[in-house]
Amino acid sequence: MPTALYTHPVCQEHEMGEWHPETPARLKAVLSALETEEFTFLHRIEAPLGTLRQIERVHAPFYVESIFENVPNSGHVHLDSDTALNPATGDAALRAIGAICAAVDVVANGEMRNAFCAVRPPGHHAESSAAMGFCLFNNAAVAAEHARHVHGMERVAVIDFDVHHGNGTQNHVFRFRDLFYASSHQWPCYPGTGMEHETGVFNNIVNVHLRPGSGSEEFRRGYIERILPALRNFCPELVIISAGFDAHYRDPLAQLRLETEDFAWVTREILEVAEKTCRGRVVSTLEGGYDLQALGVCAAAHVRALMGH
Repeated sequence: MPTALYTHPVCQEHEMGEWHPETPARLKAVLSALETEEFTFLHRIEAPLGTLRQIERVHAPFYVESIFENVPNSGHVHLDSDTALNPATGDAALRAIGAICAAVDVVANGEMRNAFCAVRPPGHHAESSAAMGFCLFNNAAVAAEHARHVHGMERVAVIDFDVHHGNGTQNHVFRFRDLFYASSHQWPCYPGTGMEHETGVFNNIVNVHLRPGSGSEEFRRGYIERILPALRNFCPELVIISAGFDAHYRDPLAQLRLETEDFAWVTREILEVAEKTCRGRVVSTLEGGYDLQALGVCAAAHVRALMGH
């Protein structure tokens, strides 16, 4: 079975201002890196529109309504100091949700081995009723709920290797016995959440702190000693990856020192657990990564690992 790639052109039309780091050029860099001959056999699928019902499994209806009501006809509407809407934002957000839910469908049904969603806006900072950190809707959490409600899955895991803690994902997962969340992230760093003592109501949260300047050794140790054993113990039926590449040493928004190969390594390790627990069912979605060169090569390494190369 092939690896699926979900994306949509409108995801490159969402932008939050000329100098904003979460730029359409990010997605262009990712897609350009996936155009080489080695990715010929990626199964490329245009992301469908997501639905309000999918989003409202995670987000308060009044908040969802407010996002779409505030999409401007021109210019920008700022939701906070970091997060804004432009005329394409509503459609882009719906395609991002549609991509990851469709990816869950084809992986759950056995049509695809796994999938990568190259979409914007990202999602892991979005809270139930608040946008933050460049994020509007929590794509990974919506995917987890889609897996539970549509496919009847009883154990869904989210692994987040973005350099920033996914506060929105953790807050959603925190109270559900059948969800699991693990994050490796720089500490201290934005958004200031993800303490190691935060373990969830059902011991279903794992946070690994990485001090500024940490590199491959510390990152890999965190997975080998804490995240991967906990993931195996949870025995998921589906693994969702919040794939942020901003822990790379070139990235301007944080101070970790990962190499490109670290992202390939962690992807292979997650896949190995998934092969043993859920027939390799993995769905990945793009989160951060703000150096365009590093983002492209790291995303390519991630997808190469998903394809089994």
